[in-house]
Amino acid sequence: MGNQVEKLTHLSYKEVPTADPTGVDRDDGPRIGVSYIFSNDDEEAESQPPPPGPDGGGLPQGEDGGPPPPPPQPYDPRLHEVECSVFYREECIYQKSFAPGSAALSTYTPENLLNKCKPGDLVEFVAQAQYPHWAVYVGNFQVVHLHRLEVSNSFLTDASQGRRGRVVNDLYRYKPLSPAAVVRNALAHVGAKERELSWRNSESFAAWCRYGKREFKIGGELRIGKQPYRLQIQLSAQRSHTLEFQSLEDLIMEKRRNDQIGRAAVLQELAMHLHPTEPEEGDSDAARTKPPLERPPEPCWEEEDREAVVH
Repeated sequence: MGNQVEKLTHLSYKEVPTADPTGVDRDDGPRIGVSYIFSNDDEEAESQPPPPGPDGGGLPQGEDGGPPPPPPQPYDPRLHEVECSVFYREECIYQKSFAPGSAALSTYTPENLLNKCKPGDLVEFVAQAQYPHWAVYVGNFQVVHLHRLEVSNSFLTDASQGRRGRVVNDLYRYKPLSPAAVVRNALAHVGAKERELSWRNSESFAAWCRYGKREFKIGGELRIGKQPYRLQIQLSAQRSHTLEFQSLEDLIMEKRRNDQIGRAAVLQELAMHLHPTEPEEGDSDAARTKPPLERPPEPCWEEEDREAVVH
């Protein structure tokens, strides 16, 4: 029973059940109440590099025979990632901040990252338009990570798939287990796959290994009563927007979705939700924030959504 996971097929914030149908920001609490997730956290759907051209340097020209597209810009977390905090009731349990002078979110090439890793560290690989990929560093240049429905032991440079990475021990504020216990947790699950898994994504698996909290597992919490988790998204230095969730599992899925679609897309979705287009005179069906739904639609499962078994 605890394994039942329901999902909505909402594609934007304006279609989400809201606490206030007007979508107006207020100072007396969260503006949106959400118990579900928008989309699948499917790391297999990550963007792939373009096929090599004749000189091995990618496609030599545009698809229509025109000039080649501009080269990708260097990855900048402040441009692509969403600054946010996670609260359980009144306690802050996670924070990603771009405060001046903060170097915690700096990224490194896989080769340079190896020099910064110690056994038991959490490692995050990031790239534009991709879900962040988390792993546990277990020593000897190797990590354990959940990838494509299987827990694998890989060399860090292979697990990165060319992405830049960083050590992210300080994002979650839970008390960590000892490094030896973190490594044991990770190695004990190498080879687990598909229905043997208890985690929805690489972040939940890696965080569980380090903190040992059942909240990171599928069905690890009862989804009843008031929504105790809040995801506070920083819109600007003075403004933020808050989403509520019944479980940490759901919140992580939405947080990862935000990183995958990128900061600009998240801010655009929220702007459309908070300031919907005013209907023209006589047009009562123009786009606007919808009132709360009486019940969610039936979940829409895809092949990658197969439910894992909790142990």
